[in-house]
Amino acid sequence: MNDSFFSRHEQTLNGALNAIRTRGYWSPFNEMPSPRAYGETAAAEGESAFKAHIGRPFELDQPGSGTVGEERSPFGFALNISYPKAEPDALIAAAQKAQTHYRKAGPKAWIGVSLEIVARLNRASFEIAHSVMHTTGQAFMMAFQAGGPHAQDRALEAIAYAWDAMRDVPETAYWEKPQGKNPPLAMEKRFTIVPRGIGLVIGCCTFPTWNSYPGLFADLATGNGVIVKPHPAAILPLAITVRIARQVLEEAGFDPNVVTLLATAPNDGALVQSLATRDEIRLIDFTGSTANGDWLETHARQAQVYTEKAGVNQIVIDSADELKPMVRNIAFSLALYSGQMCTAPQNIYVPREGIKTSEGTISFDDVAQAFADAVQKLTADPAKAVELTGAIQNKGVLERIEQVSAYGAPLLDSVTLQHPTYPEAKVSTPILRKLDAGRDEPIFTQEWFGPIAFVIATDSTGQSLELAGRIARTRGALTLSVYSTDEQTLDAASEAAVIGGVALSINLTGGVFVNQSSAFSDFHATGANPAANASLSDAAFVANRFRVVQSRRHVPQRDPA
Repeated sequence: MNDSFFSRHEQTLNGALNAIRTRGYWSPFNEMPSPRAYGETAAAEGESAFKAHIGRPFELDQPGSGTVGEERSPFGFALNISYPKAEPDALIAAAQKAQTHYRKAGPKAWIGVSLEIVARLNRASFEIAHSVMHTTGQAFMMAFQAGGPHAQDRALEAIAYAWDAMRDVPETAYWEKPQGKNPPLAMEKRFTIVPRGIGLVIGCCTFPTWNSYPGLFADLATGNGVIVKPHPAAILPLAITVRIARQVLEEAGFDPNVVTLLATAPNDGALVQSLATRDEIRLIDFTGSTANGDWLETHARQAQVYTEKAGVNQIVIDSADELKPMVRNIAFSLALYSGQMCTAPQNIYVPREGIKTSEGTISFDDVAQAFADAVQKLTADPAKAVELTGAIQNKGVLERIEQVSAYGAPLLDSVTLQHPTYPEAKVSTPILRKLDAGRDEPIFTQEWFGPIAFVIATDSTGQSLELAGRIARTRGALTLSVYSTDEQTLDAASEAAVIGGVALSINLTGGVFVNQSSAFSDFHATGANPAANASLSDAAFVANRFRVVQSRRHVPQRDPA
């Protein structure tokens, strides 16, 4: 098999391998939509490519008949894109046939193809950005970064871990066992990397590429065929991805049905459950609700299942050098993409007696009001605010905003903003409520996905940390943040994070926010609490996607010389 793709991208692969060991900042992809990085015409061409999809069939030469698709931009218009409708039976049969040749090509070919796909996805970043924006409701800059280069970083990270795991297995070994006075036993052993089988990647509606690429590329890089099943509300970004992947596979001499798209209509739960429990499906990657993730973990027993589900992300405030930098940082995290991020904070614990700062002790009510004022300031100008908040992805978020207004005491009401470019967009600012740890635990121990946050009065920082660790451990969490000027408190927070199996951020006041996760350095989720059973990405995320089959035979003893 031609290894030209591997050779072409070997330097990038080596950079990724070094990055996952050193965990410092590294990326081969520019996160800024700059003409200097992507070319003078890239932005216009990408937007034109996106617009060309609207109101037309999406061409994809794969098994199936008929069309499906009901996507609607959260910015207020129907996309009217129709996708090929495929039956699971046809995609499974096609994947099985295609995977035979792909499997025999071996790890170097798998890695090379995967790297080339990621490189071409990077060149399509503007097209993908607009498709992410108009399926998720992300503002353009977030859609470009999270949907494009940052997602591509996560893909490359998974590829690097896959190569690192597979190259540890030698292709052959000479084995010699002494037999005393008798001639030694001599054998040649061969070790073959064998993919597990067909992977099913189930995408989400808020981060269709960022959350799907790790599983997709971990499967491809370890020799597995993949059926990509996007969320019905966010098909286009993954359809573009699948089309690019199929083009690369075909150019490399493989059957493009190694990767296929399963586009579905809304309310597709029964179809997905039926497919996920098929014996041919051996790997499943899922991002979505706890109920659906738990169902897959329980019922898809024939497959290795990787899930990211709901969680309750928390912030513990004990003390601060200055109030304003802390409040600004947290307010930004609350407003970013209207809280529609799996890492967005929800519970903010503040001692009811207040917090100590360099300006003196600030009361609980004043701290809570500072958050309300900061969020209000961030969202006061609609033209600027919408570039931070984006649009609401689905009506369930709006329903939760209305529902939560009945709980606790009002702190800041959610306001509907008029988008200056898309007047039909649903834009809602965060709602903040004051709760009490002593009586309101049933409210704040569940996830309220969206622009919803609680400032919760606790008896002490000790109680705050106990709640944070226990809720992360029992309900799940992807992020935990703490603010304190006391080292003993920070040590206690680290212990709470370990108990809760959750990533900890300490005293963030600058340009890093708790809901951000950097590939090659930050492990996204730990797999150590109910919010996720895997981490994006570590060695465990890829190593079980292949097995090793060995053969052995007797050979003449080698000459010691």
